Amino acid sequence: MFSNDLAIDLGTANTLVYARNRGIIVREPSIVAVNKVTNRVEAVGTEAKEMLGRTPGNIVAIRPMKDGVIADFDVTEKMLDHFIKKAHGRRFLVKPRIVISVPSEITQVEKRAVKDSALRAGATEVYLIEQAMAAAIGAGLPITDPTGNMIVDIGGGTTDVAVISLAGIVYARSVRVAGNEMDDAIIQYIKRKYNLLIGERTAEQIKMAIGSAFPLDEEMTMEIKGRDLVEGVPKTLVISDEEIREALSETVATIVEAVRVALERTPPELSADIMDKGIIIAGGGSMLKNLDKRLREETGLPVSLAEDPLACVVLGTGKMLTDFSLLRKISID
Repeated sequence: MFSNDLAIDLGTANTLVYARNRGIIVREPSIVAVNKVTNRVEAVGTEAKEMLGRTPGNIVAIRPMKDGVIADFDVTEKMLDHFIKKAHGRRFLVKPRIVISVPSEITQVEKRAVKDSALRAGATEVYLIEQAMAAAIGAGLPITDPTGNMIVDIGGGTTDVAVISLAGIVYARSVRVAGNEMDDAIIQYIKRKYNLLIGERTAEQIKMAIGSAFPLDEEMTMEIKGRDLVEGVPKTLVISDEEIREALSETVATIVEAVRVALERTPPELSADIMDKGIIIAGGGSMLKNLDKRLREETGLPVSLAEDPLACVVLGTGKMLTDFSLLRKISID
């Protein structure tokens, strides 16, 4: 009966869809290419990402999610509609129940927007749960026990830090600094230092290849291509991991600070539990090289990376499809 139920991690960078009994069935970038003349959707997800920064004048590649919330209502709806149909193999008349994860400090208006988009895209019921809670469940933390668990979920648009005990959030904070900010920081740094303009896809590749939060064991370099802003011609450069670390320093410092504030605000009993268990980091941004080392240096606590950092949130959200009693406890109105 309920095999149509879906769990969606509606992320700023990627959207993942999990179907009951089938696991993760959609894992694509949250990007939609729209034709401005006809207002038709030309491509969604991976195909649209290929077009980023390469579209002709009449087609725009839009990221409908900004900082973890909906920035473009209509496009989000089209994107959700596409992913829901794709998950159901284009069958029509399917009315799934959907669980969606959202950042912790999301406003009432933003919650409404997420719900409305999903309902318009064909859902019968929509439940919202907090991203940090979903990430903790997906990372396999014992969230229903009376012990403190700390999770840091670094996504594309937001970093969610939460301390969880007894299936409730004791402290949660969401900072709108994460993976996309890192890409931006790299673009700005290279523009400032070398007068070279690079696109956001290149910036993301640099971050993944040689970005780090703490000095690496051996130096890494990478050749990048962009447009020289002085002469206006394409140009190639070689940059080192140290320069990228400098470019990312401010963004990383903001994330570290959010973790530190969370530790300060945690009740002493739970702090003791976190000292024993340590901090779990999840989300795409947590895969930045040596971020765990940096957090270990700054907090003095053990830090470990979740097993499947990219899918943590959607796996946790997916578990809610079979555990409705827990879903009622942790869903937000």
